[in-house]
Amino acid sequence: MHIGFIGLGNMGAPMARNLLGARHRLSVFDLSQAAVKGLVEAGANAVHSVTDIAHSDVELIITMLPAASHVRQVYLGDSGLLSSVAPSVRLIDSSTIDPMSAREVAAIASKQGNPMLDAPVSGGTGGAEAGTLTFMVGGDTADYDAALSVLQSMGKNIVHCGPAGNGQVAKVANNMLLAISMIGVSEAMSLGVSLGMDAKVLAGIINTSSGRCWSSDTYNPYPGVIEGAPASRNYTGGFGTDLMLKDLGLATEAAKQQKQPVILGALAQQLYQTFSSQGHGTMDFSAIIKMYSGEDQ
Repeated sequence: MHIGFIGLGNMGAPMARNLLGARHRLSVFDLSQAAVKGLVEAGANAVHSVTDIAHSDVELIITMLPAASHVRQVYLGDSGLLSSVAPSVRLIDSSTIDPMSAREVAAIASKQGNPMLDAPVSGGTGGAEAGTLTFMVGGDTADYDAALSVLQSMGKNIVHCGPAGNGQVAKVANNMLLAISMIGVSEAMSLGVSLGMDAKVLAGIINTSSGRCWSSDTYNPYPGVIEGAPASRNYTGGFGTDLMLKDLGLATEAAKQQKQPVILGALAQQLYQTFSSQGHGTMDFSAIIKMYSGEDQ
């Protein structure tokens, strides 16, 4: 299949490489020429603009963009995809944005004959490189079925979440819970160690008891507890604090529009906002434990 791919950042580039590995023909665009060059060297064809992708003979276009404003511009701008893409070309947006924006763009695309899915991902850059991402997909069942094999070239767990926008609903709900649980583990680990407990022993007890969760047994924020976790490499790599803050903003804004209380989510957003404002926005989100240890404050 000939696929257009727009957005070759830390997630988009490895996703695009996996499509090439699955023998799809790829036309790519990104504002970063270095990113485009890397994909061209891997076998992709470079185009010079979003419009060029829309005017090519692609059967499917995938976007992986930073925020809702970029998604709106790429799809709905004067020179955006929907101004020139041929009817029947399928569209998949894997950006993480608010559900309302996803539903709006999908509705406009559908009106002009372009089936669209929102398909945000979980799994980080490691999952993108390994092709083991989880895709949370919103859209019509028939469109999901038609896109499934392509998504399976980039991910391991592909879940149809319901109609348009529901992929984004699943993503923001999951990441809000992840932020809350990471803060909870940070509090518990910091308390236990301050009271004289060995960090590894404490983590082992938590991970075989009722406090067990992913933030503790797979991504523990205390340094040295889990080899290979960001906490054991000075919180580099992984999922940045500012990215988590962005997702918490999406969750609390969506909750505001629905008049749905997210009390712990709002507190988590404030804590990550404080941590980011102290200059730690590029550190992995598990570094939030520094708020309890008093380090680098």
